[in-house]
Amino acid sequence: MSIAVIYGSTRPNGNTETLTKLAIENIEVDSIYLNDFTINSIEDRRHEEEGFPIVEDDYDAILSRMMQHETFIFATPIYWYSMSGQMKNFVDRWSQTMKDARFKDFKERMSHKKAYVIAVGGDSPTIKGLPLIQQFTYIFDFFGLSFEGYIIGEANKPGDIYNDQQAINAAVQLRKKLISL
Repeated sequence: MSIAVIYGSTRPNGNTETLTKLAIENIEVDSIYLNDFTINSIEDRRHEEEGFPIVEDDYDAILSRMMQHETFIFATPIYWYSMSGQMKNFVDRWSQTMKDARFKDFKERMSHKKAYVIAVGGDSPTIKGLPLIQQFTYIFDFFGLSFEGYIIGEANKPGDIYNDQQAINAAVQLRKKLISL
């Protein structure tokens, strides 16, 4: 089993990354930091005869790299009760990918993958972060991607995640599950 971790944070070594690294400690993963790449916003051309134009950015390379793995961990801070802008841009582009002849089997291939979500935020994230989890649920359902679970941590300032023992314990449990696969 191979794992790609897709990080959506703009802050290196932030609370989301810290919690995720606890979950993947001593596990070989492909860490993809979306903030290190250029991912242009989608220009919706689904209903136009010529379809989507080729976009000159890093998206195709990131997607190709991600698709080499069987399991994905989407790690995002909770920004305004949703995923980060980088993560949203990346996921939005999946619409374009489904219409791209170079990735004609994208949806089918996604249906054979597994996914987890790790999200961290302030302001009661275990309640207010649930719409983010629901959003991922709908996205994964659309693709037939098996949603294996999620962790929501509470933190605001750098390092605050260490105060959320419930999230730390959940990360340890996830690590045990990932190791056993």
